[in-house]
Amino acid sequence: MSDSPADSALDFWEPLRSSTQARIGLGRAGDALPTRDKLALRSAHAVARDAVHLPWDVDALERGVAALDLTVAHVRSRAGDRATYLRRPDLGREPASLDDIPGAAAGTYDVAIVLADGLSAAAHDHHAVPLVEAVVRRTREADLSLAPVVLAEQARVGLGDPVGAHLGATTVVVLVGERPGLSVADSLGAYVTHLPRPGRRDSERNCVSNIRAPHGLGYDRAAAILLGLVRGARELGESGVRLKDRSTAPPPELG
Repeated sequence: MSDSPADSALDFWEPLRSSTQARIGLGRAGDALPTRDKLALRSAHAVARDAVHLPWDVDALERGVAALDLTVAHVRSRAGDRATYLRRPDLGREPASLDDIPGAAAGTYDVAIVLADGLSAAAHDHHAVPLVEAVVRRTREADLSLAPVVLAEQARVGLGDPVGAHLGATTVVVLVGERPGLSVADSLGAYVTHLPRPGRRDSERNCVSNIRAPHGLGYDRAAAILLGLVRGARELGESGVRLKDRSTAPPPELG
């Protein structure tokens, strides 16, 4: 007996599913999705909601970063709780206080790393420590000095500007939990800002996104790109739209 048209469609899409996490060739049951696909979609939506609302494991992150022989400091944004953070992005860019972060004169450190929980705490729980390890290794190999690592809660990318300036860092690298989707809920983004100071625009940053080994960009590959951007910013004297990634490493393997 020959396959039905629906079975043939599923056979057509099946080889492609091994190359993407996107939902393709779902088919239909009457006028709706098949039950299994509808349940999978609802499950993915629940995972995405959890990624946004659940807190990160700040104690585990601090232990992991401290194990890399790094000093750890903490800061909170002016968003007092998660609901405020989600409604008021502007408050997530401003520190409530910098008193718990050691201040230093401009240029004291070459690079500062800020971990901002962003919109996915799960991204940090799964990927932050190995990514920081890779960045730190390459930074030390390049003989660049590192400021204390700052863990920033209820934080947006822009919080790295006043924090980096307070630390006296020439360049700040902000690792932030990216907005989850229905295929990926634990992706890290990294933003490079040269000469950080309050008021920097997004056009003055460079972004490396979808850092989530093994299915996205790997940690060492991401670290290589980030250090290339840091070096490029130091040569150019700025980050942002004029700074390009000139890395020649091969693309990451997806799987």
